[in-house]
Amino acid sequence: MTAADASARIRERLGIDANADGGGLAVTLPSQRWQEFARFARDELGCHYFSWLSAVDWKDQGLEVLCRLENLDVPLVVTMRLRLAAGEMRCPTLTSVYRGADWMERECYDMFGVVFEGHPDLRRILLSDDWEGHPLRKDYAVDTAFAPYR
Repeated sequence: MTAADASARIRERLGIDANADGGGLAVTLPSQRWQEFARFARDELGCHYFSWLSAVDWKDQGLEVLCRLENLDVPLVVTMRLRLAAGEMRCPTLTSVYRGADWMERECYDMFGVVFEGHPDLRRILLSDDWEGHPLRKDYAVDTAFAPYR
């Protein structure tokens, strides 16, 4: 399956536009279709490999959650994008679709403050429980005092 074939299938079945670029696709989704599309990518496009999940802080424009899924049998990469409005911090979890989303969503929560609704164990993974703030947010004060290693 080529990226163009996958793009056509996405448009036909889900009515969503997917931008094909080489062997990859970029799909921008609303939050209510985040899990639905992940299931479609796994079941219909053969994207069984959950490669990574992270976020980008666009300051006043809000956060963007990104997720990369891959079909390792053919050169197909799907990048899912979910734009969160300024001040919005909630995103549906993908842990019910991909077990590999668990720790990556926890890291995104820890570093950016994105709350993944329905996550089975959403808590800090890299920083201590008493850490204040989210270090990869643009509004995080880098000169904030913190407790040294114990």
